Amino acid sequence: MTTKLFGALAAVALLAACSSDDGAATATGAGAVAPTSSIRAGSQEDLVANVGDRVLFDTDRSTVRADQRAILERQARWLGQFPQVQVNVEGHADERGTREYNLALGQRRANSARDTLVALGVAGPRIATISFGKDRPAALGSSEDAWAQNRRAVTVVR
Repeated sequence: MTTKLFGALAAVALLAACSSDDGAATATGAGAVAPTSSIRAGSQEDLVANVGDRVLFDTDRSTVRADQRAILERQARWLGQFPQVQVNVEGHADERGTREYNLALGQRRANSARDTLVALGVAGPRIATISFGKDRPAALGSSEDAWAQNRRAVTVVR
């Protein structure tokens, strides 16, 4: 009987030791960011997890859509918190069109995202741009869904 009781207590103690709750309060609700202890502040992973690294564009357009501006506003605030961080803005296009056309369109998209960040207060020399045209798709396939994901500008920490 004592052995069974001791075994049960040991099992409970073991389970309690394995619990991930350290007693600290966690924030919840709108605007709360879950603790990401494994993500280094100011890193690419931090940008992706807490801000968003990409804005999407309409077909054959390079102006930042109204519904995407908030992402660039969050990026500008994030960059303000980490003044040592420099970024590349990569412009991309979907598979339709010639290679040359898509490289030019990707560059216009990267420049548009960069110009918006600069207008929001980020120092221009911290932001470089490059176009990959249709060479690095985010989504494979020849569908509107895939094309929509590939019409983008992505901010990447250098």
